[in-house]
Amino acid sequence: MRRRADASQRELAAYAGVHPSTIGRIEAGALTPSIAVLRRLLAAAGFRLAVVDEFGRVLQPMRDRDDARDGAERRYPSHLDTILDPEPGEWWADVYGLARPPETFYRNRAYRDAMRRRSRWEVRVAKLRHVPPPPRAVPPYG
Repeated sequence: MRRRADASQRELAAYAGVHPSTIGRIEAGALTPSIAVLRRLLAAAGFRLAVVDEFGRVLQPMRDRDDARDGAERRYPSHLDTILDPEPGEWWADVYGLARPPETFYRNRAYRDAMRRRSRWEVRVAKLRHVPPPPRAVPPYG
């Protein structure tokens, strides 16, 4: 990173706001920088930190929606797929006869994963015509 930025240890340290010995210790393998320090060093060299999947695709951050919050104004858990305007049977508590909220999510992980596989297949059907569709998800309730 420092070579690509064409900067000395002192120059990179000054750009990133760290002590010059920090750069030397990192390069010598004597210090593992925190994510915050690593981001500052990368930014000072003109790079940015990114998360990629096994195929090299950059993971984009999810958009935050202010209009999709629960009754206590909390965000829904980030690992769940939010369903806006759920249909009858899509809410996990429909089986209990409770009033359906304006948005919800699937609690059953196997069902959520099956729905995601099916959705990915349907979105890419033009590319995947030779691939049989995944099995239909069976709702876990009712």
